[in-house]
Amino acid sequence: MTQAHDYETRALEVLKRAVADALERKRRLGQYMVVWREGRAVCIGPDAPSVRYPHAIEAPRAPSGVAEPGKEK
Repeated sequence: MTQAHDYETRALEVLKRAVADALERKRRLGQYMVVWREGRAVCIGPDAPSVRYPHAIEAPRAPSGVAEPGKEK
């Protein structure tokens, strides 16, 4: 493994952990979160806004490396 590849792998793991920690904090506080589902960003949680955005752009798939909380690629 090259030094650059090792750095990228470690950086990705740190970012994944930061996101997981932020989502867990929101869950504990009862706040909604935004996740990627079926080609679009979706608000989920007890206080999630129920507004649909008519001008939102749908993507055919999630951006590279984006997965729902708890789902590893």
